This record gives sequence, structure tokens and C-alpha cells, in this order.
Amino acid sequence: MNRSPLQDSDIRHVYIGTLLLGLAYGIALSVIAVYLDERGFEKREIGNLAAAFAAGIVLLSIPAGALIRRFSAKTVVTSAVLAYAAVTLAFPHINSLVGIAGLRFVDGAASVSIWVSCETVLLARAQTGQKALVTSLYAVFMALGYILGPLLSRGLVALWPLSAAFSVAGALALGVGVYFLLFLSRDADAAARLDPGGEASSDVQTRLERADGPAREATNDDLGSLGVLWRIKTSCFATFAYGYFQASVVLFLPLFLMAEKHVSKENTIYVTACFALGMVLFTNPAGRIGDRFGHLLTMRTLAVIGTLMIASFAWLDSFPWMLVAVFVAGATLASISPMSLALQGLVVPARDYSRATAIYNAFYAAGMLIGPPISSLLFERLGGAPMLHHLAAMWCGFIGFTLIFRKDDPAHDERTAVIPLQR
Repeated sequence: MNRSPLQDSDIRHVYIGTLLLGLAYGIALSVIAVYLDERGFEKREIGNLAAAFAAGIVLLSIPAGALIRRFSAKTVVTSAVLAYAAVTLAFPHINSLVGIAGLRFVDGAASVSIWVSCETVLLARAQTGQKALVTSLYAVFMALGYILGPLLSRGLVALWPLSAAFSVAGALALGVGVYFLLFLSRDADAAARLDPGGEASSDVQTRLERADGPAREATNDDLGSLGVLWRIKTSCFATFAYGYFQASVVLFLPLFLMAEKHVSKENTIYVTACFALGMVLFTNPAGRIGDRFGHLLTMRTLAVIGTLMIASFAWLDSFPWMLVAVFVAGATLASISPMSLALQGLVVPARDYSRATAIYNAFYAAGMLIGPPISSLLFERLGGAPMLHHLAAMWCGFIGFTLIFRKDDPAHDERTAVIPLQR
């Protein structure tokens, strides 16, 4: 019988650290654009600084997996959190565009290293029937931090200058780095760091007894990066689509509502809140459904519902119904990302978790990079409705992709423990 994942101390430590880091990110991100604008940076320059952050994510996502295999997830996540704390604390003291771009690049590199490390630990520690439950709780803790962070920052800026928000965020991150250093196990990702012969070191052998049986059986298979990519292709498509969608709607949905639906600027805040609320409330139940009935089937069902919400949004004229549509989109599409992460925990050997999560995050970052430029071009030339419809078309592509490769989910055929590598 599966025990509660919260009984595993390393999973608890990752959740606590994720919540506090999400809080730090939420505080800093909620004021960064206003802070840069007040300091005289142009809109184009602010956009370029966001691109520097994304570039850090893209360039460090794959190396982060290699670093984890070499040094351990604890070493990488602790170093990355401390690096994030350093650049956040330094942010108010740098005045040049080049200097701030460098900080944003390191911010992105540190962030993706944190994500890959935490996700590797969670996949390694989670039991087979609880992969989506564990990753969905991870997403919930992250989202709660992002929701509470901006609320806290409002109180901070009411009392102190904007720069104080970065000091508080940096101090929080510094505390998380020390927390991971003191409490996260040295072998938290032991199941994901087997040596080439498939043997674990003696001091972590007892922990490996809790690793997934199918994953252990495959540890002698050296898949390589291309082999891992092939096994997690549906997860990579899912996270690419979500990164593309998320980065696009955050920027352009408020503009669409103001320009074509005549929604006031103040009311657009409720749209973001409803999306986040849907994610927080439904991500964990969706994860439980995925663990019970199959991750890919559940992802496809959620994508169908979410796509209908996106496609219909352009035709809605009632603001309350728009909020309902956004809530459902958050409940469905945002729930796909942690479930896609859980799926890859079932289809690759435990030793390759760090490589898989690194590739997975690279696709997420690629979606974040590609989505806004294409969406902005469609918005400028064709309008907001076609921009939304092209996002719905992308999710339709994902639905078709999961139908073609539906056998990639072990739940599709219960007799298959680990999906054989397809050529």
C-alpha cells in the first residue's frame, strides 16, 4: 500500500523550499517591470532583459542535468538557490543595461537549475502510483508562492521603496539555500544517480529499495539524450505547449480584453487570479486522476476541455463568463504540466531522471521564447481573436500527438513495465 509522500523527508523539504522560493519569485517579479520603468528603461529594453532571463534558462537547462549526475541534486540546488539570492540582492545596486542583463541571465540559469534539481528529487523519491500526486503538489506549492508573493510585495512597497522588495526576496532565497544545505539529504536523488554499471553506492542502497521496480530494471540501458527524448516526447510537447501558451496569454490576454472586450485595466487582474485559482484547486485532484487512470489519457482529456475554453473565449462578451472560462482553462491546461513531468518518471530509468527533467525544462523554455514573438505578430496583424485561436490550434496539435503516441503511457498496456525504445 502506498504511503503518503509527505512521510518522505526529502519530498517535504522540496515542498517547503519551493513554497518559499515561489514567494521570493512572486515578490521580485511583481515589481521588476515597474522598478525598471521608474529607473528610465524603455519598454524595448525591459523586453530584452526578459529575453536575457529566458536565454539563461535555455542555455543551462541541459547542463543542469549533467551537473546533477556529477555532483548530486543537493549540491546543484543549493548552489543555484544561493546564486539566485545573490543576483536578487544585487539587483537594486546595478544601474547599467548590460549589468542588469547579466543578472537576469544568471537568474534564469539559477532558476532552471533549481527546477531540474527539485524535479529530479521528486521523481526519484515518489512511488510508482504517486508520481502525478507528488508533482502536482509541487506545482501547487509553487503556485501558492507566486500568488502570495505579489500580495506581500504590495505591503512592502507601501512602506518602503521598490528596491526593498528585492532585498526581502533575496533574503528569503538565502534562507532557502541554507535550509537545503542543512536538511536535504546528500543522497536525495540516489535512485537517479546510479553508476554506469547500475550499482548504487552502499550508503544509499537502503534508499534504493524504495525506488521504482520498472525503473531499476532499466538502469543497465544507456539510452543517451536522444533515447530519453524519444521516450518523453509527449511530455516535452506538453511542456512546450504550456510554456508557449502561458508566456503568450500573460502578455496579450489583458491587452485583448482592454482593446476588444472593453474590460478596464483594473479588472484584468481578476483574470490572472482566476487562472491561478483554477490551477491551485484542481492540479492535485487531476494528479490523483492521472495516477489512477493513466497520465496521457488524463492530459488529453484536460487539453480537450482547455482548448474549448480558449476557442470560445473570443466569442464571450460577459465578463463573469470570461472569468469562468479562464478558471476552467487554469484548472485544465495548468494541470497538464505537472502530470507530464510525472509521466516521464514512469517511462525512463531512474538514473536518467536528471537528464529527462533537463530536456523537459529546455522545451518549456523554448515555448516561453517562441510564443510571445509569434503571438505578438498575429495580434498586431490579425487581432486578438486569431491570436487566441492559434493557441487553441497548438493544443489541438498536442491532442493529436497524444493519440498517435498513446502507447507511450504504461497505463495504455498494463503488461508493459517500461515502454521499449521505439525507432
